[in-house]
Amino acid sequence: MPKEYLSLSFTGLSEDQKDVLSGLLSDAGFDGFEEKDPDIFSAFGNSILIQKEKLEEVLRLTGLVGTTEIIPEKNWNEEWERSFEPVIIPGKVAVRASFHAPVANVKHEIIITPKMSFGTGHHATTYLMMEEMMKYDFNGKSVFDFGTGTGILAILAEQLGADNVFAIDNDEWSIDNASENIAMNNCNKIKISLNNSWDSNKKFDIILANINKGVILDNREFLIRSLVKEGLLMLSGLLSSDQKDIEAAFESTLDKPLFINEKNNWISLTFRNKRNSLTAS
Repeated sequence: MPKEYLSLSFTGLSEDQKDVLSGLLSDAGFDGFEEKDPDIFSAFGNSILIQKEKLEEVLRLTGLVGTTEIIPEKNWNEEWERSFEPVIIPGKVAVRASFHAPVANVKHEIIITPKMSFGTGHHATTYLMMEEMMKYDFNGKSVFDFGTGTGILAILAEQLGADNVFAIDNDEWSIDNASENIAMNNCNKIKISLNNSWDSNKKFDIILANINKGVILDNREFLIRSLVKEGLLMLSGLLSSDQKDIEAAFESTLDKPLFINEKNNWISLTFRNKRNSLTAS
């Protein structure tokens, strides 16, 4: 049976409202966002995974009224193909679809099939993570991509020289899409798994988690235990207002963030594990 996606559209929102609403709806299970024109803002999510109670709470708290529509899988893919444009971090990374021409004057180019899975570089959080990843040495490193979506960050990690990358997601559609993208980018060091947890006895040099505040906090102990000493924990999917709670959750075990990056009211934070113990308090 084909999957169906829920589209929720709003009109007349300010940029700040769009940013805040994206974060709230992400927590409710939406993982795709689009501006068809300056006045229409839409969120998309697998109808099975949408948490109805959280969605009702978001609408009640914000007082916003949206228009809903059920979109079949095929139509969703076609919509992405019509609207997808390359994303470029100048001189560093370009993310494009297979039907786009190659992008010149960048160090890394990633081809993403524009389907339902989250992670094309268009959303500020994915852009921030890619920008942050370019600051660090991935050569020979082991990397864990928690909530891989399209696989975009895992692919970039391999392109940056990672020795092995373990990527997981709890959505079968995302795993299928990420597997396709991994093959399209000729990656051979990425192991991908349909899962929402992992063997916490395995340690990684770098952990990438571009999800949302709730999932990050729920998995705090596993993230910490899975990080080697001197390893990096890179987090996004976070609003600026989430910063204090995230810092408080990790600073008892990890050092203060090395870097805090911000774009359109979204942030990424990078922690380094300099403690002797990897056991969460």
